[in-house]
Amino acid sequence: MDATNNRETMQPAQKRRILMAVPAASLRPVPVWARFLVVPAVVLFLLVGLWFFGGVVAPGYNSSIALGAAWFVAAAVGLRFVKRRWPELNRFVQLSFLGTAAVVASVFAWTTFRDKTVNETVVTGARSSQVQSGSAGSAENVKLAQGSFEGVAHEASGTAAVVELADGSKKLTFSELDTDNGPDLRVYLVAGPVARDSDVGDFKDLGGLKGNKGTQQYDIPAGIDTKRYSTVVIWCRAFTISFAKAELVSS
Repeated sequence: MDATNNRETMQPAQKRRILMAVPAASLRPVPVWARFLVVPAVVLFLLVGLWFFGGVVAPGYNSSIALGAAWFVAAAVGLRFVKRRWPELNRFVQLSFLGTAAVVASVFAWTTFRDKTVNETVVTGARSSQVQSGSAGSAENVKLAQGSFEGVAHEASGTAAVVELADGSKKLTFSELDTDNGPDLRVYLVAGPVARDSDVGDFKDLGGLKGNKGTQQYDIPAGIDTKRYSTVVIWCRAFTISFAKAELVSS
């Protein structure tokens, strides 16, 4: 009778201490397959959250970095529940989290805090207006359009141009480009003017940016109408934002 009364009058703090004192062997064991899956599950969980908060929710570059960092802090707090519920997975969860955070930070630092200069020999051509007037002589290449780079999320300068070669193929050239580096930068040809990031919807991806500084050129696949896709955008795919743009006009 006394023992029953003692259990009924036991304080909540005393009950918690008794529950925490239960031997680990009495807890439900974690299946072997779960131990193999916890590492990729944690990595995927972290990367999807980073993409969502840093690339979808955040409205700008600085906010992307801030929300990405905040996501890792929140994820660390949330993963503590997993480690408490299944102590056998503690080491796997912790190593997965630390490894992912280290890789993400290293990639971000490597692609952001160093400049990459590329100086290629690029094609040139006479202005299309000169060719039409006959003042360009027998020039084989024609510069169809050109425009100056301006910063969006980052400062930028330089010139972009579309040059049509004698064989009918087209090249996109950058002359004296100067902007900031960043993770996963791409070169897009976008349909219509670009006033905000949401305007980058209908585009053609010409590949990764070769260098954030210098002179370089890119192949324009056959069939792309450069009169329609008339804005060059240096796009950060990792954070879903425009670094710089150049609106092309007939030369």
